[in-house]
Amino acid sequence: MAKKLKDNVSSSYFDAARKFYPRKTRRRIIAYVESYEDVAFWKTLLNEFETEEHYFQVMLPSATSLSKGKKMVLLNTLNTEQLGRSLIACVDSDFDFLLQRATVTSRKINENSFIFQTYSYAIENYRCYAESLHNVCVQATLNDKRLLDFDKYIIRYSQTVYPLFLWVIWFYRNKDTYTFPMYDFNKCTCLRGVRLRDPYSSIDELRERVNHKLLELEKQHPTLTAKVKALGGELSELGLSPETTYLYIQGHHLMDNVVLKLLIPICTVLRREREDEIKRLAGHGEQYRNELTSYQNSQLNVGVVLKKNIGYKGLYHYQWLRNDLKKFVDSLIE
Repeated sequence: MAKKLKDNVSSSYFDAARKFYPRKTRRRIIAYVESYEDVAFWKTLLNEFETEEHYFQVMLPSATSLSKGKKMVLLNTLNTEQLGRSLIACVDSDFDFLLQRATVTSRKINENSFIFQTYSYAIENYRCYAESLHNVCVQATLNDKRLLDFDKYIIRYSQTVYPLFLWVIWFYRNKDTYTFPMYDFNKCTCLRGVRLRDPYSSIDELRERVNHKLLELEKQHPTLTAKVKALGGELSELGLSPETTYLYIQGHHLMDNVVLKLLIPICTVLRREREDEIKRLAGHGEQYRNELTSYQNSQLNVGVVLKKNIGYKGLYHYQWLRNDLKKFVDSLIE
């Protein structure tokens, strides 16, 4: 009994002593990101790599103004000795990954091991990862019925826009952002009038627009046609293929003008089916009203769910990014 009491007193003494002798100070590593929307994504990822020796603090690029964006992040990081020691930059790739060394910015981003990029165009492309879209619908509607094979549909979409996307990258690599700008590509490749009874008819209509634009470009630039097609082989080494094009186009365009054009009508049907089921199974009017209200209050806006989607961790771009961060963290130990 005396020994047990002595052990308890000793344990209490050491617990109290630890409070007076603080632990080793953890190194703070600031991670600059482009905007408010990026904070949660990068913080969640960086949390995986925190240790007892260091932690990450995600910050917007300016402490003295409301200035944000990729240019501001790079401006604050590229010309400081702290980059790599206590400061990193975390940015969307935009087209810079595909441009490789074609521009000053793309060279800096692709060659600096302390600048971490998404590899896909942006975080929005991660959110729109085809394999995760069914689960987005489930979370929004609480209905697990599959109305569309998202993988198959998104692959078909990517294959359709791929040859036109090569033209965009060709011009951007040659510092020509006017002949066929991203705006024109987006206008040509949005989905229109998706009908769930015949969803692939929207792809057929898209193909007509794409082919029309391809013929126009080939007629205007006949000497470039073979070079543009050959570019596809080079870009395949960067993960771009006819099946994965959607991951490299502008993220907001993909989310707003392609994926949500699919998800909104699908979620509308799923909600209606669930409401019809409640009506059919309800024993009386009051039960129907109570159950319907409960279901409606449990639903989430599909756009909000999509923006918070984290079902992208199997995406190869995400794995590339994680590998880069692991190398960085390992270098801190050496």
